[in-house]
Amino acid sequence: MVEMTIDSIRVSLMNYQRVVILREKGTNRYLPIWIGPAEADAIAVKLQNVELSRPLTHDLLQSVITTLGASVDYIVVSGLKDDTFYASLSLSVDGEKLDIDSRPSDALALAVRVGAPIYADESVLEKAGIVLEEEAGKRVSEDRLDEQELQGLSAYKDFINTLDLEDFKKRRS
Repeated sequence: MVEMTIDSIRVSLMNYQRVVILREKGTNRYLPIWIGPAEADAIAVKLQNVELSRPLTHDLLQSVITTLGASVDYIVVSGLKDDTFYASLSLSVDGEKLDIDSRPSDALALAVRVGAPIYADESVLEKAGIVLEEEAGKRVSEDRLDEQELQGLSAYKDFINTLDLEDFKKRRS
């Protein structure tokens, strides 16, 4: 597992879809994951410390977990199959470790609320990770995918090609 941070949440100008950009700690490798607008808002609200009058669904989930005496140890983006990312929550309750299946967007929204570490499986990063060169901010291709997998990830490729990569460089400063 590779530790990640949330670098940013972006909106595609082509179709107004949201994508959360995870960044591997200490490197220039990024993992874009498409998410829904509600989940994007839930993550952004917490990252920006916006106070709401009523709890969101992920706040409720945090409250339920805490009330039941459990804690979130970490979340992991654990798989990628047929253009769908998979994740899990690692919980501790009464000394027992539990792994709970989750959508990555929900896992991330919960992680930012509880301050849990975010990880990605190396196999996911090999398939969908994007490495940027340090000087020019250009993508570095990794020839690790077969032709069918490349076609399946074409929507991600199209979106990444529309990003202003200089903006990534500025955010790292």
